[in-house]
Amino acid sequence: MTNKIALLTLIIVSAFIFAGCPAEPVQPTRVEQKPLVVFLVRHAEKVDASKDPELSEDGKTRADELAKALASADLEHIHSTDFIRTKDTAAPVASKTGLDVETYDPKDLAGFAASLKKSGGRHLVVGHSNTTPELTKLLGGDAGTEIDEKSEYDRLYVVTIGKDGTANSVMLRYGKAFVKEEEKAKAKAAE
Repeated sequence: MTNKIALLTLIIVSAFIFAGCPAEPVQPTRVEQKPLVVFLVRHAEKVDASKDPELSEDGKTRADELAKALASADLEHIHSTDFIRTKDTAAPVASKTGLDVETYDPKDLAGFAASLKKSGGRHLVVGHSNTTPELTKLLGGDAGTEIDEKSEYDRLYVVTIGKDGTANSVMLRYGKAFVKEEEKAKAKAAE
């Protein structure tokens, strides 16, 4: 009788143990990385060369032009350094999209690039004449020639990274076009 009770107990315990086991092995869940699209710009024109200036009237116009240019970009995030000129450049885009402007540390571009790559999605990043090309490179894009610090504010880099990790980039221009000083002088002399 005790053998029958022991056997019955073993059967009942086994039933409870194996009841939760599926008939087929469970495949691990694979989370697919979203492709990454990053729009990168330098802040718009500033009122002066002080440490943390506001945007000039031309800069405010350019910031509005950026918002128009990115109106159909389906942005999910907006990033800016913690300076008035960068936050004010991002503000019209934030207003049109309803997104908050998240600040990032321009001294840790490698870490920021890694977090962008990890998150995927569509981002606008507003930076500076030295950080914007550098971040473009860190994301795998082509930064092109050095930005003219005094007067070039119209570059719009677009870096895309596919699911396979392949990066592509293009540099566009928006708003009032940048004209090199030498070209302005030639045009004036030709008049």
